[in-house]
Amino acid sequence: MRFVVKVVINAFAFWVAALIPALDITVTPFPPGGDLQMVLTLLLVGALFAVVNTIVGTIVKIIAFPLYILTFGLIGFVINGFLLWLTAWITTGFGWGVSVGNFWWVIVAAIVISIINAIFGFILRPLKKRSRA
Repeated sequence: MRFVVKVVINAFAFWVAALIPALDITVTPFPPGGDLQMVLTLLLVGALFAVVNTIVGTIVKIIAFPLYILTFGLIGFVINGFLLWLTAWITTGFGWGVSVGNFWWVIVAAIVISIINAIFGFILRPLKKRSRA
């Protein structure tokens, strides 16, 4: 259930990032058509981004741990931009999905997507069960 919520939040975040013209993010629906195809494409991109972030992101963050220390965590922005770029590269290889422009704008888009994920993750996080002792 948490994965489904994460996918929906990612899809919404990609949609918001695509609405900002300066970020140069375009979404190509599969197959080309109406709003339903756009929503399904955003959900597929959100799922792929969650998988890339979980698998590749974890490996890259472990390898880059010394850089996190040296840069006081600022390398995280570049890594998130790289993961967003990787997701866009995978989806455009299939002819649908997200395409991005300049890498530095991709980092800004990754920051926007991270902020949206953090806000909705905080709002929709499950409450911990309180034990009675």
